Amino acid sequence: MASRQILIDSFRAAVAAADPAKILPPHLPGAPHGRTLVVGAGKAAASMARVVEDHWPATAPLEGLVITRYAHGMPTRRIRVVEAGHPVPDEAGEMAAREILRRAGELGADDLLLVLVSGGGSALLALPADGIGMAELKTITRELLRCGAPIQDMNTARKHLSAIQGGRLAAACRARVVALIISDVTGDDPTHIGSGPCAGDPTTFQDTLDIFARYGVKAPAAVTERLQHGARGEIAETPKPGDPLFAHVENRVIATAQQSLQAAAELFRKHGIASAILGDSVTGEASEVAKVYAALARQVALHGTPFEPPVALISGGECTVTLRGSGRGGRCSEFLLSLAVELDGLGGVAALACDTDGIDGSEDNAGALLMPDSLQRAAARGLHARQLLANNDSYGFFSGLGDLVVTGPTRTNVNDYRVILVGAPD
Repeated sequence: MASRQILIDSFRAAVAAADPAKILPPHLPGAPHGRTLVVGAGKAAASMARVVEDHWPATAPLEGLVITRYAHGMPTRRIRVVEAGHPVPDEAGEMAAREILRRAGELGADDLLLVLVSGGGSALLALPADGIGMAELKTITRELLRCGAPIQDMNTARKHLSAIQGGRLAAACRARVVALIISDVTGDDPTHIGSGPCAGDPTTFQDTLDIFARYGVKAPAAVTERLQHGARGEIAETPKPGDPLFAHVENRVIATAQQSLQAAAELFRKHGIASAILGDSVTGEASEVAKVYAALARQVALHGTPFEPPVALISGGECTVTLRGSGRGGRCSEFLLSLAVELDGLGGVAALACDTDGIDGSEDNAGALLMPDSLQRAAARGLHARQLLANNDSYGFFSGLGDLVVTGPTRTNVNDYRVILVGAPD
């Protein structure tokens, strides 16, 4: 089989390993004596809600509301699906989050709050704290995206500007709370997934002020005022780990990047290709991470160490992109374009980088493919890789070659999937 098809099939295997239809049913709790309210947010929220409906006892009460990204919805019968803005929050998400918080607070001790959390939930479950409006929340989100802040730092800020995240959803509920979580962050810590609506938050208002200072974030006055009041102890902090209010709360991570990487490795094994999982929590500037991986691929290709080709070098995690130009593209295609520049046409090396949610950044592709002849074909089409990389225009490069990977929304999300195939079978 050609390396192009093997790479694409490995991505499909990684996504399939995080399919809610496969992973969620074994983790569903039993129906309570009272009501069950299903709420949630994330790119997988609609598909998770549908799986709950399909496996819930027909005679047991079930209702709810989940929020997903625009174009990620699915038909449901008992749980309402609302589509909202991502990565920048919007008013649709705010209205739905407000309703979720209200309805959770109406549950009693005999009821169950089933919370479905997945990647993207931080932006979608957007309910500004008192004194802050949606306009301020949008401004802060855009500022943090622009400067390339890692997701943990972004979510620290979100939790301290939110009325529902950072454990506040669970704190508002008297019922038993079970949160089923598909992880899209490195480390798989529930406090960072969807900004932890049901998890204790170890961060502080002062941490957020420090993050803004570190990245030069220009915060609106209302945001700065709230954070300063919080840092002085004039506003209550987010609930912390170990708080007794979490005694009735369970956060259960049911899918991770590592599981998806292992599924991809198994596919390569079936094709007689060894694999090396280099990490499920790779972070950093996408173009810089690519330089390290290019050096490793070159060492393998030219010297057969530390792995003998053919071998698939697999990794996951979430890189960032600091915007320098005006081009189009997400972190996966930026990683791949930088990899192309560094490999400089090295023979026998092909690669793929895709986001498992099917959307690379804000574009319509999941990611892209890099083939041994990509730079040669690009030159023939007048595409200058270094110039396009400097302009953050990786989308332009790979679309010009016809090498974008377009899947549409996968309705799951365990972060990015990257593979470099050294000793490609072509």
